[in-house]
Formats: sequence, structure tokens, C-alpha cells
Amino acid sequence: MPEHSDALVFFGATGDLAYKQIFPSLLGLVRDEGLDVPIIAVARAGWSLDQLKRRAKDSLAQHGTVDQKALEKLLSLLHYVSGDYEDPTTFANLYRELGEAKRPLAYLAVPPSLFGTVAEGIAKSGVSQDARLVIEKPFGHDRASSKDLNAMLRKHFPEENIFRIDHFLGKEPVQNLLYTRFANPMFEPIWNRDHVRGIQITMAEDFGVTDRAAFYDATGANRDVLQNHLLQLLAHLAMDPPTGEESEALRDQKSSLLKAVRPIRPEDVVRGQYNGYRDVPGVHPGSTVETYIAVRLFIESWRWEGVPIYIRSGKNLPVTVTEVSVEFRRPPRETFGELVPGGSAHMRFRLGPDMAIGMGLRVKQPGDRMVGDDTELMLTAQAANYRPPYQRLLGDAMHGNGDLFGREDIVDAQWRIVEPILGNVTPLYTYEAGSWGPDEATRLIGSDGPWRDPVVTKEGAA
Repeated sequence: MPEHSDALVFFGATGDLAYKQIFPSLLGLVRDEGLDVPIIAVARAGWSLDQLKRRAKDSLAQHGTVDQKALEKLLSLLHYVSGDYEDPTTFANLYRELGEAKRPLAYLAVPPSLFGTVAEGIAKSGVSQDARLVIEKPFGHDRASSKDLNAMLRKHFPEENIFRIDHFLGKEPVQNLLYTRFANPMFEPIWNRDHVRGIQITMAEDFGVTDRAAFYDATGANRDVLQNHLLQLLAHLAMDPPTGEESEALRDQKSSLLKAVRPIRPEDVVRGQYNGYRDVPGVHPGSTVETYIAVRLFIESWRWEGVPIYIRSGKNLPVTVTEVSVEFRRPPRETFGELVPGGSAHMRFRLGPDMAIGMGLRVKQPGDRMVGDDTELMLTAQAANYRPPYQRLLGDAMHGNGDLFGREDIVDAQWRIVEPILGNVTPLYTYEAGSWGPDEATRLIGSDGPWRDPVVTKEGAA
């Protein structure tokens, strides 16, 4: 059993991510899980500890639920180190603030260009002897840079102490997808190529790039969500059950699944950009960055051979929703001679903004004729009231539990899948804001379709 970290250090403490996500998650860890170790914030802003505490209070007022007792406890645990990340003095001061702590968790809420600088600074200060390191995505800009990043980190930290955080994996509905698959024995016998006709995954947002334009224009939909979030979803959906009791069993199966995914060919991708994107401040004139991507991929395994998988994601689409649909094959002969529409038999997982699981069935119409209608049996529907993903993930990292974090071979497998379609290697089509993307995406799915467009009511229910 790994030992619990005895201090938490987070770099980039005055940044936007800390303000919106980290302070509320730290409060949750104090309130719900009894976190009682030094929390040392490090930043280059030149603030005082009192300024940092005011920032934390404001963050919680805007993005959290204030529990006065937990807030007082959190503020009492806070320390602050101000300094440049390239200055060894910063890390010497951090070492002093850690005091008797021997197993700190260092969380890097800093730009990827600073990962190496901070990791090396921690190592040279003597802090890293038994430290754990948490880094944010993106883990590189392509496969080669990802390998370089991993090699650099491994100079100072063993793989078991590196936690590549993807907040998407900390979301309760994503965990529920994995749980539902393996906790219910009726699904496993039909979860294969003999019974599944196709799989669709949709991650849609009804807004544009907003204040992330400069970042997004250097990233695009492929690197922003397909290479990480959506391939991880596919792994949860299609992986084999973990075997044995080893702590790495879950990630071993994820790795095996992703290594079996065939690299995406240029003819199996449609990229789009919404009209007006190039007019957004921060976007490069003439930008060829995609704000929409749809891909067709295949898993080369006995379980999934020949099953087409379609994944799409985009900005300025009709709704904000993440949904997975598994379409089952119809029987070889329709007993009642009906013309049954495709997608009639399906299982649907709504992962956001609410959570729902539904099963598509045929139900007989009243009367003498043996004809039916498609309906959906709602297995569960819940409001999105969950533990914040960063609270779950930081808590797991403190305990040394890496199940929900990227491992070096998993990240490499994800880059291998998308590498052939990185950059401006395929045509870029335009689409209107509020549509479901370019028409070419309909031609991509062809006879495997149609796309299952998720519906979100005004109340947000599935």
C-alpha cells in the first residue's frame, strides 16, 4: 500500500486553473476527506500569503460552496513561496517551507513549456527524493515531443511517481460508464463484434473558443479532446475486464485496448471550422486549425474486429453534451416482417451535462397488428451533483493511486492513433454555428449512420 503524501505543493497558484478548480477541490479534500498536511502554493506573482488567502476566499465564493469551518482549516494549512521557476532560490525556499515533510505531492498547474524547468528545480533542491509529480495535459504536442517529455521527467521521477492528470477521467459519469460495464453480468456476453453493429461518441459544445482563442489556435479539436478525453472514453467502453488484484490491472487493459486501435487514416477524418472563428481575437489570420473533428476508427482485436467506431467533437454545435451510443445488431430475420430503423436496439450513456443510461427497445403498438415503435427504457438519470473531478484526482494522487491517470505507454498509444492526422494534412471544411458540423461528416459515416444527435431539454435532462 503506497504511503500518503505528507504535503501538497502546487505551482501556478495565482493562475486561472487554481482559481476555478484547485482551491474548491482543496476545500473539498479538507471538508470531506480530512486533508491535514501543509499546502504550499508557489507562483511568480510576487504576492504575500495574505493576498493568496484573499484569492482563495474569492475563488471559493465564486466557484465553490463555502463551509466556514473547512475554509478556516484550509487557510491555516496554506503556505506561500514567491519566485521565478528558473531561480534555484525559489526551490530552496520551497524546501525550507516543507519542513519535515518527506513525501510531498507536487502539482504543476503551469504551461507545458515549464514542466521540465519545474521538475528539474524540484529535483536539484532535494525535494524529489520521495515526491510525486502531477502534470496537466497536454502531454506533448505530438508523439515525438511526448516521448521527449517523458524522458525528461523520468530523469528525476520514477514512472510510478508521475501522475499525468486528465480531469475528464475524474468525472463521476465517466467512472459510471466503466462501472456499469463490469458490474452487470448481462452486458459482457453481448459486448463484442457478434452483437454490436457500431459505436458512436459525441462531445459537443454550444459555444466557441471564448477566452481560450490563443491556446486553442495552437491546439485544435484533435489535440484538445480527441487525443486524450475521447480516446480514454473509448478505452473505458471497449477494454477487457481487469484481471487479478495488481494495482496496475486497470491501466494494463486500457493500454492493451489503445495499442490495438488502428492509427487513423486521413480518409477517415473530417475536420471543420465554424464560420467566424478567424475573426476571434487571438486567432491567427487564415488559421487552418479545426474546431470540429469527426473520425472513423477500428480496433484490431478478436472482440471488436470490423466494428466501426465514430467519434466527433466540435465547438458552436447545437448543444453542450457528451454521449456514447452502442448500437446492437438486429436479428438475422425480423420475426414480424417490419422494416426496423437502424439504431433501434442501442445502449446510450449520457456523460454530461447530466448523467443518464438508456436502452433502446421495440414496443408493440396497441391493436391487432404485430408492429411496434422505438422507445427508450431509462435505466437511470441523475443530476450532475458530483464530487469535483480535481478533488477526486488530487486525493487519489495523494494516496499514490494511479488508476485514473495517464501512464507513459497509454499516452504514447494515444499519440500513435492520431499522429497521421495531426495538423493541416486533410481538407478543412466550414460549418455554420449552431449546426452539427460540416456536411462531409454525414458522408463519412455513410451507411453506418446516421449520426445519433443527442437531445438536451431546457432542464438539461436526457
